[in-house]
Amino acid sequence: MSELTNKINETMNFIRTKTSVKPTIGIILGTGLGKLAKEIKNQVVIEYENIPHFPVSTVESHHGKLIFGTLGDKKIVAMQGRFHKYEGYSLQQVTFPVRVMKFLGVKSLLISCAAGGLNPMFRKGDVEMIVDHINLLGDNPLIGANEDSLGPRFPDMSEPYSKKLQSLAEQVAMDLKLPLQKGVHTSVSGPNLETRAEYRFLRMIGADSVGMSTIPENIVAVHMGMEVLAFAIITDECFPDALKPVSLKEVIDIADKAEPKLTAIMTEVVKRMK
Repeated sequence: MSELTNKINETMNFIRTKTSVKPTIGIILGTGLGKLAKEIKNQVVIEYENIPHFPVSTVESHHGKLIFGTLGDKKIVAMQGRFHKYEGYSLQQVTFPVRVMKFLGVKSLLISCAAGGLNPMFRKGDVEMIVDHINLLGDNPLIGANEDSLGPRFPDMSEPYSKKLQSLAEQVAMDLKLPLQKGVHTSVSGPNLETRAEYRFLRMIGADSVGMSTIPENIVAVHMGMEVLAFAIITDECFPDALKPVSLKEVIDIADKAEPKLTAIMTEVVKRMK
């Protein structure tokens, strides 16, 4: 048994002393999006700091709780707060909770994040459904010896985000009369925001939004055979010729204002998933 599978088993053994819930849906709640947790019923909450081998979030607005419960009639597990490469964690550590989710029984992973808008049609407060991505982190969570029991050495990425779940999300947004953008997301390491030249480059290579997370979790989920649906809240407009300084407070404020839209979409998507 590898070191990774040993760690997963140790984490699983601890979690099973707290709850016997077997979730089929996992949710990762990003910057300013933790309020979806209030919609979860019959909660069992475990602090990250108490879970063996879990990193601890060091970012403002990331609460650091693993929440088990029900959303609609579905058993779910939600990460209220996530981890990032810029905090000093390896991508293997960043994605470790996704590995654990799979062993808990999760088949579908819903991811949310905050992002800068590169597409000139995007505006602050928009919700973007991520349909594809470009990994510019300079790293990959699958680097190193492959654990064949977890997934293939060379996982196919022709459909990193489930087209079936995208169709469902589009129908939900239409029914709720909520606008939903679609786009290609790119992840960079951060923690600084990008320069004008970098924003111009990212747009030229086909990116509609940019952030510092989401892609590693997606790669590991796909590696383990999960279907993935991901959203970004556009918190700032990254247009090189009209660029303005932005602060973390502004990012969180915009995310908080847009959060009810994404909460409504994600909640209804979960309820309709089969």
